[in-house]
Amino acid sequence: MLTNVAVALVDKVAPFELGIFCEVFGIDRSDMGVPVYDFAVCAAEDGPLTVAGGAFAIAPAHGLERLEEADLICLPAANDAGVRIYPEPLLAALRRAVERGARVLSVCSGAYILGAAGLLDGRRCTTHWMHAAALTRRFPQAVVDPDVLYVDEGPVITAAGTASGIDACLHVVRQEHGAEVANIIARRMVVPPHRDGGQAQFIQRPLPRTACDTVGEVIEWMARHLGEEITVEQLAERAHMSPRTFARRFLQETGTTPYQWVLRQRVLLAQELLESTGETVDAIAGRCGFGNAAALRHHFLRTLGTTPNSFRRAFRGPQAA
Repeated sequence: MLTNVAVALVDKVAPFELGIFCEVFGIDRSDMGVPVYDFAVCAAEDGPLTVAGGAFAIAPAHGLERLEEADLICLPAANDAGVRIYPEPLLAALRRAVERGARVLSVCSGAYILGAAGLLDGRRCTTHWMHAAALTRRFPQAVVDPDVLYVDEGPVITAAGTASGIDACLHVVRQEHGAEVANIIARRMVVPPHRDGGQAQFIQRPLPRTACDTVGEVIEWMARHLGEEITVEQLAERAHMSPRTFARRFLQETGTTPYQWVLRQRVLLAQELLESTGETVDAIAGRCGFGNAAALRHHFLRTLGTTPNSFRRAFRGPQAA
């Protein structure tokens, strides 16, 4: 049973992520039927710790010794997380915690600390999509999934960017105390009571930079014509290449196939239209090149893990659907 929660801080900690842990686990809501946790914020480094951006400093009341009794150790994000050398006493404390049956939970770039402790080796994990490639490079034994909100690998839980930390914390509460308690906390925080960890991160990706001007020009054309039929043969002709050469060059430059690139951009366009317009799903499907609402729903669900109407409700409110 989860009763004891500790947050381990390093310098330049992200205050929002720290606030998530304090809000979910650190507030007495016993009057609402929520268990009270023995909650502590611990310094992993000496001296007052500044927050990301330097607006203020934090002087935690506890040191790393407090981690030895925690059932759950939380690791918020911090600036420069990907290039730091973390204190060995912190890494050792995390390893001991997992060995004795405690759980660890990171949000965003807090995953780098788990990687440095060796706790991501051979485990599926996630982080903010902007950190995913760098996390993979630094810890090649980690199985990084950049497209999900959070991953629960038993003792090791990793959440993606910022607000997905709320989802991961509520997931832990739901596991430990049931849906009713998790829903009480969610209502108090005015957040959705349950977003599944497998739901995709909503990523706004820029057009990829390419080394080949011709491929880059074709990509710009593709982005302007998503509502039309687009074939590899058509694209290859615009690039003055054979279809096979174009497909190979496109993969080299973008890391994906023309079909997958177009599909992803059409889903992104559908997201924008669902948020910003009152058009029907059928009309949006036509504008995005899917042809009909059924095809849009199919690809939207496969790509984002949610339906167009559910996405619209989440981003524009129930009346929009």
